[in-house]
Amino acid sequence: MKSVRWASLAILLLLLGLVVGYNVAPVKVQTVTEVARGKKVKAAWIYVGPIGDIGWTYAHHQAKELLDKKYDWLETTHVESVAPADAAGVIEQLVAKGYDVIFTTSFDFMNPTKEEARKHRDKVFWHCSGYWREDNMGTYFAEFYQVYYLNGLMAGALTKSKKIGYVAAHLIPEVVRHINAFALGVKEVCPDCKVYVREIGAWYDPTKARQAAESLISEGVDVLAFTEDSPTVVQVAQEHFERGERVLAFGHYSPMYKFGKDVCVSGQLVHWEVIYEDILGKVYSGTYTSKNLKDVDYWWKLKEGAVELGCDYNQPVNPKFVEELKSVTVNERIQLPNGTVVENPDVYTLVMARLVQMGAIWTGKGWRHVNDEAFDPFTGPIYDDRGQLKVLPGQRLGHDELWSMKWWVDNVVGPELKG
Repeated sequence: MKSVRWASLAILLLLLGLVVGYNVAPVKVQTVTEVARGKKVKAAWIYVGPIGDIGWTYAHHQAKELLDKKYDWLETTHVESVAPADAAGVIEQLVAKGYDVIFTTSFDFMNPTKEEARKHRDKVFWHCSGYWREDNMGTYFAEFYQVYYLNGLMAGALTKSKKIGYVAAHLIPEVVRHINAFALGVKEVCPDCKVYVREIGAWYDPTKARQAAESLISEGVDVLAFTEDSPTVVQVAQEHFERGERVLAFGHYSPMYKFGKDVCVSGQLVHWEVIYEDILGKVYSGTYTSKNLKDVDYWWKLKEGAVELGCDYNQPVNPKFVEELKSVTVNERIQLPNGTVVENPDVYTLVMARLVQMGAIWTGKGWRHVNDEAFDPFTGPIYDDRGQLKVLPGQRLGHDELWSMKWWVDNVVGPELKG
């Protein structure tokens, strides 16, 4: 075991010495901005859920508030809990109040945002998680699949029952690729483990999330992950721990360590402020206008600092589980970006090495980001749950394949997906 720990230390020291870089979205500047430099930028956010969900909407709102306080040239507002059918009307109200930049923060808002962008060509629109763009409508997303994969590595190491559960809001391609990335991580460490999926049909429904989590636990699941905008799954796991049962969980979107200090191993954290700051700064400076957004699509991941590994900020792994992760080794050979080769790494070392290979370095005090993505979870060979080869050996899935994903990897047991 001493050799494993020394290897871990050596690798972490190597990671600290890598070159730091930062990558930004490309843009073609075509005209002078309608929002003149020196004039306030009036930006509005439309949320699909309540600010207090401690998930998706909460994270967007925290980022919006941070930037509102940071820049005196920025004036902001928001409307929460907007149903997709009401989005167009809310946009009309915000336009009437003089807002220049409007962010719509749900996939279900894409069509009304598109129609309103066509009606108000002098305004700037940004749609989160969609794919439709106009001259005055860009798209953006903070992508989690890399972090889900890292969570999967840890889940595969920590399960005792070899049954891992996943509570899913809706099985849209975004959620499917996250579940698949998680399952690929699980399989890398535990080849005979299965990931069992429950769909609850709602982005925010703590009652249904609790029912799904309890149902999975009753069937033998001892580790849970989820895509649902509340800390319910983590809370359920903590309740089982307090009754003497080992059920672990991974947080989602916002810091959830406080809801399960004994059970929250890690998770995915978002930094929407990184994307919003880049967008709004370029609107203010005149780089982005209502005439040049047709090709602007932010898809920022670890290397841009838009997402973070952990169930609390600056804590990639709950310290309670570090030694246990170091006690589990993986029969593989990994190569770091600087050429160093590690044989049979322990899972903690593997997680930290993969972080670097995908663009992020944990220094022990904060994060650094690098441009290279030497590793991607969706690199073949990958088979689906019907035994079909979906990704060829050495092939790496790109943006379009990931954004349209409607199939399960071979260790997922979930509802049938409609193509």
